Amino acid sequence: MYIVYFIVLLLLPIYAQMKVKRTYKRYSQVRSTSGMTGAEVARLILDQNGLSNVRVVEQQGFLSDHYNPETKTVALSTHNYHEASVAGTAVAAHECGHAIQHKEAYSFLTLRSRLVPVANISSNASWIFIMIGLIATIQPLLLVGIVLLAAGVVFQLVTLPVEFDASKRAMNEIVAHGIIRNEEEPYARKVLSAAALTYVAAAATAVMELLRLVLIYTGMNNDD
Repeated sequence: MYIVYFIVLLLLPIYAQMKVKRTYKRYSQVRSTSGMTGAEVARLILDQNGLSNVRVVEQQGFLSDHYNPETKTVALSTHNYHEASVAGTAVAAHECGHAIQHKEAYSFLTLRSRLVPVANISSNASWIFIMIGLIATIQPLLLVGIVLLAAGVVFQLVTLPVEFDASKRAMNEIVAHGIIRNEEEPYARKVLSAAALTYVAAAATAVMELLRLVLIYTGMNNDD
């Protein structure tokens, strides 16, 4: 059972990443009929939603696209920024979806932002307590590690509705503004769905690992 568990834990994130890269590569080669670059798509969506104060900038790196709420910046990777593709359109619109969430104070986005410092601390510290607790068989330390890890898992779970909602907003925007045509909608949805899979995989593996540690902890209690 442990072998199966670790195989799933290892392969699920790898599969998700491969799915994203394969889907993105395929539809980044499909030119959008609008002829708009990712930067132009982002600028249009932002302006249409009263977000002219949000900048659109180029970001080095592969699929490094993101929205920074602190600087109010939509950063698009080089290919998406300059090229007119279905994949670039979907990604640019998705990041604008986060900007719109920020403007509207979307509850899950607000919650995730508040959890960021907690998640950063807990993710770094949890395994120190867990490893010491497991090696030295010190239940209180293991419990502290589990609680800290749980905080990170909550962050992963809260991220899911944030990403799904941003993708929903993205599709609504590119359809409403005529950025893509009907025949391009399934392609854009595939890109967004593949990207969402990475977050689902991360959340699933985090939950599985947390449950495994909880079972170990309860087993230690039963042995006493």
